[in-house]
Amino acid sequence: MALSPLTILVLIATIFLPSIAVARDFVVGDDHGWTEGFDYSTWTADKTFQVGDVLVFKYVVGEHNVIKVNGTAFRSCTVPPESEVLTTGNDRIVLATPGRKWYICGVTGHCNAGQKLFITVQAQTLPPTLPPAPAPSPFQDGPGFDGWVPKKLLTIFH
Repeated sequence: MALSPLTILVLIATIFLPSIAVARDFVVGDDHGWTEGFDYSTWTADKTFQVGDVLVFKYVVGEHNVIKVNGTAFRSCTVPPESEVLTTGNDRIVLATPGRKWYICGVTGHCNAGQKLFITVQAQTLPPTLPPAPAPSPFQDGPGFDGWVPKKLLTIFH
């Protein structure tokens, strides 16, 4: 028995849609990038960050950097000792766990000038799955001979 086109579509969507729809890349600051004098709290206001999403910090190498900090260091613009400093100018941070995340630029004066980012990462939500489609009737007309042959045989032998 062949599957109907609707059944095939539902199967494909169920298998591939969750992985396609989940992770997104966010270029921090959009076209402005990671820089001084940009309001990152306004930038985050209409965004929802989920586990699996990626933050992309774009900036001129040597002018800025990115450091993940805690809330206290964020508020005081303090670079904690033993901090990992990202410096590629195209730093990608995968948001692996839900919760609050804080990032600053560690170049002197930049954090105090507003070059800092606070986000809340939500747990990953998968789209609801569709209920299984009913099995097609073998006597239903369909593409090709799948539905046609049994129906025609019934007509001939009935």
